[in-house]
Amino acid sequence: MIFTSYTNIISPLGFSTSENYQAVLDSKVGVKKIILPFATEAFCVGKIEDEQLSQRFAPLGNIDFYTKLEQLSILSIQDVIDQSGIDTSDERTLLIYSTTKGNIDILSFDSAQDGKKRIDPKRVYLSELTKQIQLYFKFAHTPVVLSNACISGILAIIMAQRFIEQGIYDNVLVSGGDILSEFTISGFKSFNALSSEPSKPFDANRVGINLGEAVSTILITNKKELAIPYNTQVVSGASANDANHISGPSRTGDGLFQSLQNLQLKNKDEVGFISAHGTATPFNDEMESIAFERAGLTKIPVNSLKGYYGHTLGAAGVLETVLSLESLKNQQLIKSEGYETKGVSGNITMIEKHQSKSFLSFIKTASGFGGCNAAALFRKI
Repeated sequence: MIFTSYTNIISPLGFSTSENYQAVLDSKVGVKKIILPFATEAFCVGKIEDEQLSQRFAPLGNIDFYTKLEQLSILSIQDVIDQSGIDTSDERTLLIYSTTKGNIDILSFDSAQDGKKRIDPKRVYLSELTKQIQLYFKFAHTPVVLSNACISGILAIIMAQRFIEQGIYDNVLVSGGDILSEFTISGFKSFNALSSEPSKPFDANRVGINLGEAVSTILITNKKELAIPYNTQVVSGASANDANHISGPSRTGDGLFQSLQNLQLKNKDEVGFISAHGTATPFNDEMESIAFERAGLTKIPVNSLKGYYGHTLGAAGVLETVLSLESLKNQQLIKSEGYETKGVSGNITMIEKHQSKSFLSFIKTASGFGGCNAAALFRKI
């Protein structure tokens, strides 16, 4: 068996998994309407306060040397290492890092700006980002970088499971992170996809995406003694690319449908919920609803966590898996924040309020640009 182990989430809702889970149960929303330093208009985004991050990171390292994403990643990974006690220098341990844009904010740094002149422009490359993390923790192996649009996080967990199944590693730390930047904001703005109001996934009145920043880390392992936090296994994972369009999802949900079909799902009745991608854009939500119906999952409750965090890009699949593990551990369904009125044609059952439920497993899905899709099944042992 391949187990999920210790976790961490750093987001606008807290610097630990427990803080984030409690905030979500309290229906706190981490996005708010602000004007970012590089923007001219207000959008609803989930932003981690720089001052709070600096205070947290100062005991660990030089805040002037590390970028914001590197600081967040080191904090998150360190928390999981402290909880689990794993040895990062062990040849049987690997780090997989999932991100869409990494240190993209370096491109906007003024070379004469105080505190930024020590940042090497080469750190904009994803390999250089993870090199800094490797050096900090003294990982024995070069980290694997996974950057496959918005399925990066869940795909990294699937890769970790496969590495361990193949006997290559015993422990794989999966960390996913992205931050708000001029590049990502302007990119989504060019699609007219950004919302100035909190997002409403799958709702008839949804008006677009909220972007958010976060880093989340999870340890995947074959060590049963490290499975204690959740006593849950990664049963299976699958991905498929329908190559529909560079930015538009398939109208028939082909890629996601294939991913769901390839899961080793023997008993649909034991699945408590599906943690959907749920970006609150008309085409994504519609596609997902069609794929769920085609896969015969219409009776399984669905939520999207992006109403709480916004879309955290490379962190999303990891963060949403971690919160789903908390949901499974506590036998609690998390409501899909922002949802009120069904706004998709597929026959799906949305979770409209927090509620207790006895269940054994859950499914996490993700979809992204270029037609990529992924799904994973997690089950109590």
